[in-house]
Amino acid sequence: MVNSFWENIFTKTKDSKNNVLDLLKGIPILDNLSRQELKEFERIAHHRYFEPNEHIFWEGEPGVGMYIIKKGMVKIYKTSAGGKNEDIAILKDGDFFGELALLDESPRSASAIAMEASHILGFFRPEFFGVLERKPRLGLKVAIKLAQIIGKRLRSTSDELQSFITRLHKTGNLSGKVPGEILQPATQELKENQK
Repeated sequence: MVNSFWENIFTKTKDSKNNVLDLLKGIPILDNLSRQELKEFERIAHHRYFEPNEHIFWEGEPGVGMYIIKKGMVKIYKTSAGGKNEDIAILKDGDFFGELALLDESPRSASAIAMEASHILGFFRPEFFGVLERKPRLGLKVAIKLAQIIGKRLRSTSDELQSFITRLHKTGNLSGKVPGEILQPATQELKENQK
């Protein structure tokens, strides 16, 4: 089971076409755009190629954009306080990640690494905002879709956390524990559910 924060909740069924416009049309924040509108985003797509075990970005570095996997496989992982890498998600062709960086430059909450030779499309904040400034209606469409995705992920994560806390209350495992002791079992359970 994939952690709901990283899950591409709205990912559509992917076809075998390699066309960038078709790939963009399958991305939830762009799926309601016309082909002409999609061409605005095709123009700003940066094609990047990564070798196996090459990092796309590191946890803690500033977020500068979002990525779409055209071909390949990417692992999203976090490094624990003890230095151990904990896998969060495995993403494949047509999946996207890092979209929160389109909104702000907060540090990355996890690292992304190519698991095999991968062709990735990158969309970076300056060019993205350039399109939105030139085409405000287009910007509104994209902003609404992005807000829907973030809202859906937040609700799902909140539901998972509430369910876990309820189970802890029922078993009496909350008494006398500090927050870190409470959250460690939740982290372990989410990790086990992802397998």
